[in-house]
Amino acid sequence: HFHTMRVNQPASKFYTSDYLRSLCDLWDYRGSGMMNFHGSTGDIIFLGTFTEQLEPIFFELGHKLQQDLGGSGSNLRTPACCIGKARCEWSCIDTQDLCYEMTHYYQDELHRPAFPYKFKFKFDGCPNCCVASIARSDMSFIGTWKDDIRIDQKAVKAYMGGEILPNGGAHRGKDWGAFDLQKEVLDLCPTNCMWMEGGKLMIDNKECNRCMHCINVMPQALWPGKETGVSILLGAKAPILEGAQMALLTIPFMTAEPP
Repeated sequence: HFHTMRVNQPASKFYTSDYLRSLCDLWDYRGSGMMNFHGSTGDIIFLGTFTEQLEPIFFELGHKLQQDLGGSGSNLRTPACCIGKARCEWSCIDTQDLCYEMTHYYQDELHRPAFPYKFKFKFDGCPNCCVASIARSDMSFIGTWKDDIRIDQKAVKAYMGGEILPNGGAHRGKDWGAFDLQKEVLDLCPTNCMWMEGGKLMIDNKECNRCMHCINVMPQALWPGKETGVSILLGAKAPILEGAQMALLTIPFMTAEPP
């Protein structure tokens, strides 16, 4: 006997210490006590228990901890999302709400394997893709914006003058030298849609492909637009020999408001 169990992780992996202690106590009592927080699946993984303990564990999870098992096998796997609007200024959608809604709506598909292979939803609040939905899910939801990138021209000049450190102050070693807007932002724009004109940063927004690079480098000067929604992509996979295959953009923009 050596069973592993997947437990549905909370949206964005927010835990209370009481909840974690309850999980540890349950698994110490009914399993090996060894757990995985968090593997590439996203779930909490309970590693190692006996067959006769499976039903009691499921009962205690559901009735005492109000906690469900995650998806395993040829079914809908446990949906996962980034930290979203809870703690990220760039999130264009409420990833937790969307993930929670979809998890509850598709409970039957999570619990009763009926597919020829596994199927995954993942929810990213912005194109930075912190849960790698574009490469690691069958149906990827990525927050985006429809209007123009917001610009604070004073802050742009502050970055150029060295008053504000780029990249939030991270990765700025002594060998980098002064921040160079041309080399570090404009020349690295994949669609060449940015330039300086009359001392101001200009963006041809219709050419922008939402790569997030400029926003990441100058977070106090640039922000996503205000008309936000979600892009839906289908069909990513990760074959062993060739590496990750990106999902196909299927619906470029859709508003994402409750319900």
